Amino acid sequence: MGKFARSWSLMKASATILRQDKELMLFPLLAGFASLLVIATFAWPVWALFAHHQADFEGQHQHVSPLFMLVSFLFYFVQYGVVIFFNVALASAALIRLDGGNPTLGDGVRTAMGKLPNIIGYALIAATVGMILRALQERLGFVGRIVAGMLGFGWTVATFLVVPVLAAQDVGPVDAVKRSTSLLRQTWGENLIGNAGIGLAGGILTFCLIFASGVLFFAAAATHSVALMVIVGVVAVIALIALSLFQTAMHGVYSAALYRFAEEGDPGQGFDRALLESAFRPKN
Repeated sequence: MGKFARSWSLMKASATILRQDKELMLFPLLAGFASLLVIATFAWPVWALFAHHQADFEGQHQHVSPLFMLVSFLFYFVQYGVVIFFNVALASAALIRLDGGNPTLGDGVRTAMGKLPNIIGYALIAATVGMILRALQERLGFVGRIVAGMLGFGWTVATFLVVPVLAAQDVGPVDAVKRSTSLLRQTWGENLIGNAGIGLAGGILTFCLIFASGVLFFAAAATHSVALMVIVGVVAVIALIALSLFQTAMHGVYSAALYRFAEEGDPGQGFDRALLESAFRPKN
């Protein structure tokens, strides 16, 4: 309960930052729109290739078309590139706020544009790792899913601070991964309870919102008012999107604060240094 309480306090600190700069939630919103555009762009060629090589996916052949693998890799690469770009923009804006400034959407985008070669390089690495993990899942069945899950978790931990490193430093993607691993190991080790707590709190809020929306929807249905049912449904969807954007932005602020604390010993305005030290104490 003590660890969860600290995680909750960290979430509230991140929320305070977001209340001061609500425009930070525009970064995950733009990332979402860009991701949908990428999906729409790749939907037709992927569907066409899947239909053409459907027998491969049904186990009648031992290998998948190289062309399908290439298109899949390009999809991973572009999708990762879009998400990483806006995450770097969010982290750079959050770092400005933590330094006492007043960031704008343009500040974050300009910083990310200046880091574009490094972002593309890291997207290439992330897409390669993603394809390898997916191949393990498909080739090794249940065992592959377990192995891929463990490797994926390790990769997530190792690259937890890559985005703020890319935002704050002029380093290449490989050096950013190395720096992220070094910062995480030397400061908090494997203990990421605080970050997991933020995700858990977001999950609880999402569940409560879905539950409340369901109750209201059935209440509206009892009145036989289609208009009221549509209104409840639309409001619920908007609320879920807003909550998702808020939680994603909080993770960006949170990671920026952790990076700043690791580099300077001070997470910045809005965060308690003692709180971070207790929430991310290395394991013995």
